Amino acid sequence: MDTKPELEERLRQLFKSANRFMLLMWRLGLGEMLNMAPDSVGRIMVLTHTGRKTGAKRQTPVNYAIMDGEVYCSAGFGSVADWYRNILKQPQVELWLPDGWWQGKAEDVSNHPRRGEILRAVLIASGFAATAFGSIDPHTANDEEIAAKTADYKLIRIHRTAACTGQGGPGDLAWIWPVATFVLLPLALRRRR
Repeated sequence: MDTKPELEERLRQLFKSANRFMLLMWRLGLGEMLNMAPDSVGRIMVLTHTGRKTGAKRQTPVNYAIMDGEVYCSAGFGSVADWYRNILKQPQVELWLPDGWWQGKAEDVSNHPRRGEILRAVLIASGFAATAFGSIDPHTANDEEIAAKTADYKLIRIHRTAACTGQGGPGDLAWIWPVATFVLLPLALRRRR
């Protein structure tokens, strides 16, 4: 039987695998589609951050909520999450949201006076992920239960500073759709004959 740290590491690896798929969907221009069912799948953005050791750009899909115009997300695995440690070292980030591509500045606000309220909104915006792995049901849990179950969670606020445009943003692989159509449509039509 797995110990709690072993189980958490397995879950982290499972999320990392799912993150590759989510990132590909955003790169193919399907980010808005991923956010069409927030109650079940959740609200998903891509956070571009700088590796604290390598200096390389990294991208991580994370669940988020917007409150009072600010973007909030949570490192559910706490301070061991690589992206969380990266933004502590270099808080300048980029966000891919359904409404656009943004530059921003990330800040740990785990001690925010409205932590419970904000974290509940982020957990609700996580869709099935908040309840699927034994965490908590943010719809029915009271404030004390949320505080107890999420004590290790890190709460991050991202202040959007400027809109981004140009190469390297969401949909950078969307060119695949017309090429695939151009190649596959004649094949499909030929088979029908």
